[in-house]
Amino acid sequence: MKKYFLVLLLILCNTWAFSQNTLSLIIKDSENRMPLIGATASVKGTTIGASANASGALELKGIPDGQQVIRFSYVGYQDRQETLTFPLAQTTPLIILLERSGEELEEVVISTMRSSRTIEDIPTRMEAITLEELGEKGNMKPGDIRMLLSESTGIQTQQTSAISANANIRIQGLDGRYTQILQDGFPLYSGFSSGLSIMQIPPLNLYQVEVIKGSSSTLYGGGAIAGLVNLITKKPTEEGELSFMANATSAGGLDLSSFYGKKFGKFGVTLFASRNTNKAYDPADIGLSAIPEFERYTVNPKLYFYPTESTHLSLGVNASQEERLGGDLRYIDGEKESNYYFELNNTRRLSTQFNIEHRLSDAAILSVKNSFSFYDRDIAVPGYAFEGGQFSSFSEAAYSLNRDKHEWVLGANLWTDKFREQNAGAVGARDYENTTAGIFAQNTFTPVDWFVLETGLRTDLVTPAPANKSKGLFLLPRLSALFRITDNLTSRVGGGMGYKTPTIFTQEAENVTFRNILPLNTSQAAAETSIGGNADINFNTLIGEKISFSINHMFFYTYLNNPLILSLRPDNLYEFRNASGYIDTKGVETNIKFGYEWVKLLLGYTYTDARQHYNGKVTGMPLTPKHRVNNVLMLEKEDNFRVGLEAYYFSPQRLSDGSKGRDYWINGVMIEKMFPKFSLFLNFENIFDTRQSKFDSIYSGNITDPVFNEIYAPVDGRVINGGIKLDLF
Repeated sequence: MKKYFLVLLLILCNTWAFSQNTLSLIIKDSENRMPLIGATASVKGTTIGASANASGALELKGIPDGQQVIRFSYVGYQDRQETLTFPLAQTTPLIILLERSGEELEEVVISTMRSSRTIEDIPTRMEAITLEELGEKGNMKPGDIRMLLSESTGIQTQQTSAISANANIRIQGLDGRYTQILQDGFPLYSGFSSGLSIMQIPPLNLYQVEVIKGSSSTLYGGGAIAGLVNLITKKPTEEGELSFMANATSAGGLDLSSFYGKKFGKFGVTLFASRNTNKAYDPADIGLSAIPEFERYTVNPKLYFYPTESTHLSLGVNASQEERLGGDLRYIDGEKESNYYFELNNTRRLSTQFNIEHRLSDAAILSVKNSFSFYDRDIAVPGYAFEGGQFSSFSEAAYSLNRDKHEWVLGANLWTDKFREQNAGAVGARDYENTTAGIFAQNTFTPVDWFVLETGLRTDLVTPAPANKSKGLFLLPRLSALFRITDNLTSRVGGGMGYKTPTIFTQEAENVTFRNILPLNTSQAAAETSIGGNADINFNTLIGEKISFSINHMFFYTYLNNPLILSLRPDNLYEFRNASGYIDTKGVETNIKFGYEWVKLLLGYTYTDARQHYNGKVTGMPLTPKHRVNNVLMLEKEDNFRVGLEAYYFSPQRLSDGSKGRDYWINGVMIEKMFPKFSLFLNFENIFDTRQSKFDSIYSGNITDPVFNEIYAPVDGRVINGGIKLDLF
């Protein structure tokens, strides 16, 4: 009897063992057949499930016999279900193709690093503001790019004038002059033209904005000590685009923008045009403008030519003109006979961009680009005027080679920058002329799937040579590495060196409208030099079957030597000199993102510890909040509606006199409803009317001769704007 029982038990065990099946799968994108790393498969009604590896492969083990429903899913792709009968006759892995969902953005391909890699595969830590995000931020501030930059962790747009709304970009606590702003890789916004640059660039013709935080010297020169912002404009497409935007604000603003782009066989064209105006606006009722009166016109036509499949040419012109008047409302309203305070800024900008790319083979590309820029600006305050013109050029030739394990970028470029002051006063003309010739090499090496190394080396020759470089020679190495620790966990580490040649165009000089500033003696002024680095860790996964989760945490540090400062002499004249000491800035940035169907929650935190080490004393960097918190909740259904809720916290900021401003929150609500050919939007910016004039003063002294305090909080308060966007084809 015992013998029969053992035989029966053995048969049952064998039956149970054979009823446990294994299913091998490879999950890929239905369009490009690329493996979907992290895609999941699960057996419905059981706890059996697995995630795909770097090859898109996975195994489901322990599947019972009979009909089973297998569910396949991946963030941004349509779920798929297959009913299979086990055991399967097929022994080779099943290929499962998933289709992108309608709400999925295309892969983010980065052009700033001269590579065709996606943002996930580049060793240099990059951030991209994509077309969808540009649409959201464009609803909030259609007239300029200040909004879309200021709401990123680690980036602050610092208002520098209480009545003219001038502002600059500060990355990781460093002054705006250490950030390079490019348009399609061309350095069009530097030197004299940087003072109002972010206030004069509308966003409607932008396709993507790419941001590098920290030194990025190899391809674009040493000026990008704090970071780099590359504004990528839209290109013509076969289907074409014709769009218009009209926006009005409760502060008296009106923005009208249009964009057209289309390919016609071997030719293509894009055309962007805008008119942006605002009346003087004084929400605090103190008699001074928080938003100045201004009128700006911008036009940017660009012609593309494709003579062969291997050769592409483009030629563009960027022209703008603006008149900006801030100050006492009585003066702005036309009472010119009295001694009222005002700030007048009239600017004219004209630049050309030429680019030719020729594909020598499937792996090699030769490119040549050139730009000429002219920028003219008149600044006037009571009793003083500063006028001048900046002429600059940029030329580059580069060769790119893409092999299986190596990518090379080799090239040389030449900058020229000349400024001429008109009607110079008693201190003399602040003219200058700089030339920078550079050669560079960048290599991206992928020895194994889990590791990518990017190295770069640049050599610049600057004339006239700064005081600390007798021959004007700068050697700038850079290194970045990407580690794929698991399918869901990656890390980047990188660092490099940078420099900034001395000029009079700093924020301190802007604050005094260049009055009583002595000409800069280049032979006695040293170049500012830097070394810095960052490291981050990025993790993404699915919580359950529907909720996507990602977190990125970054550490950064920058050491800046020989900072150029403006000092007041006993004779009440200002002169530039290099400080006896250095600046260092360190901190962390954390970005967390949750996604559930059409709901996204983004949380961000920035800690910045920026310090000045001058003459043996250590002080905090003025106008730099140590703590900043970003909270954004976005509800969005493709081609239907979009609702955004925002809340930003700024901790108390140290002011130049050693005192502190108070902390504050800024909150906003944005609503957009889409229709087949148009959409309507309404935005409540700073909905609870946070204003510095509510809890601190804007100026001291008499209103006819005000001494303005530093601006650390909004001065324009609550502004409601709304409008219409048309997309005709």
